[in-house]
Amino acid sequence: MLKEAIYHRPKGNFAYAIDTKTVQIRLRTKKDDVTEVALLWGDPFTWEQTEDGTWQWKVNGKTVMKKLRSTTLFDYWTADLQPEYRRLKYGFEIHSGEEKVVFTEKGFFEADREAKEYIAGFFTFPFINPEDIFQAPAWVKETVWYQIFPERFANGNPTTDQEGTLAWGSQKPEWDNFFGGDLQGIIDHIDHLASLGINGIYLTPIFKAPSNHKYDTIDYMEIDPHFGDKETFKKLVEVCHANGIKVMLDAVFNHSGFYFPPFQDVLEHGEASKYKDWFYLREFPIVSKPVPNYDTFAFEPKMPKLNTSNPELREYLLEVGRYWVREFDIDGWRLDVANEVSHEFWREFRKEVKAIKPDAYILGEIWHDAMPWLQGDQFDAVMNYPYTNAAIQFFGESKITKQQFIDETTEALLMYPDNVTEVAFNLLGSHDTPRILHVSGEDKLKVKQLFTFLLSSPGTPCIYYGDEIGLTGAGDPDCRRCMPWNKEEQDQDMLQYMTRLIQLRKTVPAFGNDGTLTFVENAADDNYLMYTKHNDKETLLFIFNHSDENIVVPVPAGLKERNFESLLNDEWQVNESGFILAARGVVVAVVK
Repeated sequence: MLKEAIYHRPKGNFAYAIDTKTVQIRLRTKKDDVTEVALLWGDPFTWEQTEDGTWQWKVNGKTVMKKLRSTTLFDYWTADLQPEYRRLKYGFEIHSGEEKVVFTEKGFFEADREAKEYIAGFFTFPFINPEDIFQAPAWVKETVWYQIFPERFANGNPTTDQEGTLAWGSQKPEWDNFFGGDLQGIIDHIDHLASLGINGIYLTPIFKAPSNHKYDTIDYMEIDPHFGDKETFKKLVEVCHANGIKVMLDAVFNHSGFYFPPFQDVLEHGEASKYKDWFYLREFPIVSKPVPNYDTFAFEPKMPKLNTSNPELREYLLEVGRYWVREFDIDGWRLDVANEVSHEFWREFRKEVKAIKPDAYILGEIWHDAMPWLQGDQFDAVMNYPYTNAAIQFFGESKITKQQFIDETTEALLMYPDNVTEVAFNLLGSHDTPRILHVSGEDKLKVKQLFTFLLSSPGTPCIYYGDEIGLTGAGDPDCRRCMPWNKEEQDQDMLQYMTRLIQLRKTVPAFGNDGTLTFVENAADDNYLMYTKHNDKETLLFIFNHSDENIVVPVPAGLKERNFESLLNDEWQVNESGFILAARGVVVAVVK
């Protein structure tokens, strides 16, 4: 037994409360090294008197753990426990051939030793406190998001266009050009979103700012006049809600824009400015060139970093969070550069927003492992780039092998507790990344595979505007092209495919968050990928031809006597040899 590979830590993603009664425990071991794991557990305060008159803590239960997932290096085991008094003391009895050990907080012990020699070191889950349980809004699990970059979605009111606005789609996007997209344009095309099956929109910033992207905020309390006004925005929210669509706004609390009035006051008055402590200033006078002498987002002098520990600034930003929820009934906040703002601020932000709207969704932009922000006291979710990066590299770019994809995806699925994963914000592209069609070498079959994987994954998926009709583009700013509204310029086949995927997610429970994703591993053949989604009532089979040739995929051993009903299309067949798939083909079938 390779003891160095065995890992567990209470709290976090290896021991967490699912609800007020249930604790889920996980353990990691070396791949194929351990044959059985059992949890030895009991109440921390259950003691019994031994024959020699001493008192010893008592093990009340023994629960065999289930092997949950595997990678090339590790196996992961899981068990759910429901302690009577909501508190737990536990250790692991681990079997490997003839070897048997007990693993505790104090290390490893021979299992046949007297229990009193090791139970004192058992792990502890002190108490299931309801307020500590991670709880995200229930509606998020059922939501399919659509990200809109307002300046490029649709121009619904040309009277708000600024000077120099270009004709719609007449040029490629640049850092500093404008095409007149606005809030009215979104209202005008709600029917497109509704027919696609979208029930949540995420808008990049709409507050007053000089750029086309609006991440350099001037006034957090005003709609940018080139997008419309507050009445138009209120109408947008009402129209969305009438169509069953939630609305999430983007806020930038890590930094402001250069022309944010408090920063301009600092530039004018220097050390005498009453706003000097709203920013991280290293010296006076303030200079932005050649290198700013104040902290910024990255090294961008036009985006001075905000000091959220300052009480006046903190209250101003908290009121921003409250105001748009209270006055306009928005349903969520996406928080830019969230990992560079203090945990203390986010804890307070959550309390203030949730006090007004308890089921508001709070989403942080974090590109890495974000467990410290997902303890139930800050964010409901983060943008789940680690999960989708592997899919893009496998399906779209063919940069990694199937086994690497399985390993990375499995690790991402285990990165957080299950109740966190089911509301994770999954996306294939955004205003910050190249378009997924571009990344996939303009191969629409690869894009279909990617969206099939995305829409059938646990979490809450997001489609970047235009991906559903085949819009392409390289990295920023090319990924911010104008949405083509002429149907002749849209890929109607892709639109129909995406609409069907979203419909399946909404109508077939195992397709979405009500199904567990399990890979059917066959590392020897990189030509195809196979996984199931299953729950107590149904099993779905997914097969992806990862080659540019027609292939035959053998039916998995456990499914040889079963029948299969196609859910997605009729472009594949199954016979005694297996599933016959065209190049880059996809099977989505109910196992009968």
